Amino acid sequence: MAYIDRIKEKAKLNKKTIVLPESEDDRTLLAAAQILKEGLADLILIGDEQKAKADAERLQIDLSGITVIDPAKDPDFDKYVQLLFELRQAKGMTVEKATELLNGSYIYYGVMLVKAGKADGLVAGASHATADTLRPALQILKTAPGVKMVSAFFVIDIPGSPYGSNGTFIFADSGLNQDPTSEELAVIADSSAKSFRQLVGEEPYVAFLSHSTKGSAKHALVDKVTEAVRIAHENYPDLKADGELQLDAAIVPEVASSKAPGSEVAGKANVLIFPNLDAGNIGYKLAQRLAGGDAYGPMLQGIARPVNDLSRGCSWQDIVGVVALTAVQAQDA
Repeated sequence: MAYIDRIKEKAKLNKKTIVLPESEDDRTLLAAAQILKEGLADLILIGDEQKAKADAERLQIDLSGITVIDPAKDPDFDKYVQLLFELRQAKGMTVEKATELLNGSYIYYGVMLVKAGKADGLVAGASHATADTLRPALQILKTAPGVKMVSAFFVIDIPGSPYGSNGTFIFADSGLNQDPTSEELAVIADSSAKSFRQLVGEEPYVAFLSHSTKGSAKHALVDKVTEAVRIAHENYPDLKADGELQLDAAIVPEVASSKAPGSEVAGKANVLIFPNLDAGNIGYKLAQRLAGGDAYGPMLQGIARPVNDLSRGCSWQDIVGVVALTAVQAQDA
């Protein structure tokens, strides 16, 4: 069974309610129809109900069973305005500003539904920048207890690949933090290992990637990664992590045996920590476009409740996968 099919089966076992605020994007509607058909989650669509019905007819899809909430007609609107005001009053929020914000942004409104307990998670980003999804999540839901920072990862599944966990990896940070410090890389590694265990169900082996393996090159960029490894070992002693490792040394056993003999991670890494966002973003798109991998994300980790981003180049099938993953995250929230 393919990785995403296993996730879908898990999502069905304990259905959660996921908000889709991008009701004006056809990919969202196509994904919603498929999610409902497969029974992966209960859905709340933010938008105009009549327009959603007309778009469903145009696309020839069935959205029966979906809940559509129009902020302009929602009887709970004033309750959410008051809640947002109370949450952000110390930051200068007024009732007037809260009203304007919830009237003007479906994503903000969707996050308020999650905060109020009417939904378990939210997925957006098909037609918005990452900041548009992240900002309301951080302002309203905030970070999870004990979490030092929010980061992003992709679940990459490459069918038939002998590497990683039967072809499944987590790539981090591939969607949010541009140039993490050594300490931040260590935090990202720990969060990503936990996400891997949660979403894949297997032991994470974390590789801190570089253009160098075990001192084969000297550069400040290499030093940043080796320091991240040192911090990770110090702060997270149970984490199976190693570096600095080139990609081939991280995932190919034959290369690992010559480049990093004795490493408990080299040759079997399934969680790949990239030194910066350039490398992480390029890496996941290479795996997706050239290796034919399925890329789900960017998933966000470290937020108090599940909120996940999408690439603006995503397909409707990608949205289905991310909703299933979000539902599984919500089961463990």
